[in-house]
Amino acid sequence: MRFLFLLFLPLFLNSTQLKIASYNVENLFDMVNNGSEYSEYKPNQHNWTRLSLNKKIKNISEIICDVNADIIGLQEVENINALKLLQKSLRSVGCYYKYLAITHKKNSAIQVAVLSKLPIVSAKEIVVNRKLKYRNILELKYMVNNKPLFVFVNHWTSKHSAESRRIVSAKVLKSRIERLPKGTDYILIGDFNSNYNEYKNMEPQLNDSHGKTGINHILKTIVDNKLVEKKDIGKNLHYNLWLELPNFQRWSHNFYGSKQALDSIILPHSMFDGEGVDYVNESFKVIKPPYLFTKKGYINRWQYKNNRHLGKGYSDHLPIVATFSTSAYKSSKPSFQEEGKIEDLYKKELRASLKLQNVKVIFKSKHHAIIKQSKDGRAIFVYGADGLEQGRAYDIVVKKTKKYHGLHEIVNFSIVYDYGKSHIDGLFYKGKLDFSKRELENEVLKDITGIYRNNRIFIEKKAYKIYFKNKNLRPKNGSKLKLHRVQIGYYDEMQLVVWFAEDFKKVE
Repeated sequence: MRFLFLLFLPLFLNSTQLKIASYNVENLFDMVNNGSEYSEYKPNQHNWTRLSLNKKIKNISEIICDVNADIIGLQEVENINALKLLQKSLRSVGCYYKYLAITHKKNSAIQVAVLSKLPIVSAKEIVVNRKLKYRNILELKYMVNNKPLFVFVNHWTSKHSAESRRIVSAKVLKSRIERLPKGTDYILIGDFNSNYNEYKNMEPQLNDSHGKTGINHILKTIVDNKLVEKKDIGKNLHYNLWLELPNFQRWSHNFYGSKQALDSIILPHSMFDGEGVDYVNESFKVIKPPYLFTKKGYINRWQYKNNRHLGKGYSDHLPIVATFSTSAYKSSKPSFQEEGKIEDLYKKELRASLKLQNVKVIFKSKHHAIIKQSKDGRAIFVYGADGLEQGRAYDIVVKKTKKYHGLHEIVNFSIVYDYGKSHIDGLFYKGKLDFSKRELENEVLKDITGIYRNNRIFIEKKAYKIYFKNKNLRPKNGSKLKLHRVQIGYYDEMQLVVWFAEDFKKVE
């Protein structure tokens, strides 16, 4: 079944519109042995046969048709032959991409490419570095209403390598776009192998650059250690479209449960200036039809198991897409904003954005947090808390909340002010533990002792359900535990939640 995505009204009065997308198709190889293939894609080995190739191409064609972009940048295409096979498959199902281009880096297993419904005025290959670990960048020039539009398709070095390698690609790209005439419209798309906020989430083993990142520092998507917002974008700065989505939706790749925004569409000031081609506000989307997911909710990637292709699946990435128009950019009307307290988020549905002043982060995991405003106030869980740090205070604007199996959560917010470090010791709950009181939900307790038995902890002869986020941490029945820190959570019922190994210890 085909799923058609109506992301915008298809007609704008007296204007031209374009949908531009990016998709990492995960290793699209042909059946010709060129010697540079990955070993598992050697023709007629590991069940990489004509039948498997046809299935892979058919599946990738399905999602490209559903995206229905005018221009779609592709990553991980072996060569021009593989690209033409995909073009032919698309044509057979009524999706016509008349124009194409691809890089030709010698001895590289994979290239970056584009399929286009618009005529390509010119296609150039930007050499990042002669070494194989660097992939070239594809530069495309279009004419839209007699004005040039440049699209740069990227696939930076993988996340298995140090950040300094991605910085090399970023510097070459930056150098090229700086040579464009002032005010030129251009769009940066592709798999950057970097999160939109990589400067805050870089893995320590990749940080050989003293915290400096290609996507944020070199391309200047941050200023004063904060991500550039649309309202603040100036010349020589860039805005990453991921910021249009709620925090919990900012991902296009799911690596064993770790959701990442490796693919991006990044825009300069000229795409918001009311001249030439402009971005259509809030049109950025991640394409997520049901068939791109397994029953367990993981991305339905191309399946390779026990050294054998199974002939099933699509890619380990999701496509991203945005809309552009020759009509002038229109910013969103500011939404009505109230000021309030965390307690208000439990009492009623949000009618408008709610500003919370001086909230303190009393708990932080990698992606989630718990915040509280005062000793006697309520606490609440923040899902997708990137940008918040434990022990700091902020003013935030809450844009969306939801209940997850009964647990109240903030799922979309923005930081409007950072007060810096704050004392949080007095904000932990020190009263009586009573699961009949729902107002204790999301509180954080410290230093309590009990006996663990059958997913319960007995404290002063009373049993409370306890859940360990890492099941391998569950102790043996009869163990005496001291909980240094524990959340009062809710999952269809009240329970204590232990997040990390250091949050408890066994005692004699």
